[in-house]
Amino acid sequence: MSEQPSAWAIGWASFAGWMLILTGVFQGIAGIAGIAEDEIYVEGRQWVLQLDATTWGWVHLVVGILLVLVGAGILTGNLLARMVGVLIAGVSAITAFAYLPWYPVWGAVLIAIDVAIIWALTAHGRDVEMVG
Repeated sequence: MSEQPSAWAIGWASFAGWMLILTGVFQGIAGIAGIAEDEIYVEGRQWVLQLDATTWGWVHLVVGILLVLVGAGILTGNLLARMVGVLIAGVSAITAFAYLPWYPVWGAVLIAIDVAIIWALTAHGRDVEMVG
């Protein structure tokens, strides 16, 4: 006897996969921008900081590629991709929490999206595995 996967479960897991891919593309763009423009000047109230963005650019680019691969793996029903997706979404939520004092609305939105991704991948992962 075969159990039919829930359309809601498939929709939420697809949401999680596509959100990870979209986030990966954004991270990749940020990485390329950081690599291309390797010095950033930040003007504070009392001083000007000069930062080297090349290293952060490479980090964002690698993380972006990883996110795209994990998102694609989730869309195919891969168990390892689901586990890594939950881990990455958890790290992203913690990072967004750290940025709440500076970007409260964006941080809250990211935390909500990350929680939705974690919920979709943990509560409905088996249904996606049946389809993939």
